[in-house]
Amino acid sequence: MQKNTGTEPEFFDIVDEKGGIIGKKTRNECHNGSKLLHPVVHVHIINSKKMILLQKRALSKDIQPGKWDTSVGGHIQSGERVKNAILRESFEETGIKINPDNIIFIKKYIFESDIERELVYTHIYYFDGPVKFQESEIDEVMFFTKNDVGKLINENKTTPNFNKEFLILKFFDENLL
Repeated sequence: MQKNTGTEPEFFDIVDEKGGIIGKKTRNECHNGSKLLHPVVHVHIINSKKMILLQKRALSKDIQPGKWDTSVGGHIQSGERVKNAILRESFEETGIKINPDNIIFIKKYIFESDIERELVYTHIYYFDGPVKFQESEIDEVMFFTKNDVGKLINENKTTPNFNKEFLILKFFDENLL
């Protein structure tokens, strides 16, 4: 499945709280304050030094511009499987060709902001290699230590969704980072 190039509307499945598909709507319909629950994938990329890769969202983004965020995050396109979305988004955003056998599922939860409601599938992927970020959506990527992430959070330089997931990651394994 190819990501929409902008000429046609991008469609997301609308899901119930368990992830069952109950409809389909456009990106705009999902992000207009309707709070239609739609699925997304997040992948936290961690290197062998126990540092986590964060991306700085481009200032042109409609949600949380200029904030540090999850290594990889993206919407699951209508009809797309979670694992396929992980592979697609990871390659698009970081240039990393993820081995699907090495993805670690952490948690599925609902995140709600002022304009949207997402069913988030959170994962970890261990990786030591080059990263080539998507310049149209990301201003910068960088590996951070747990302490550096704590400082970014305290300075309000990270997204609320990442803040929640960072706590989940630390709960999952306090030695992870």
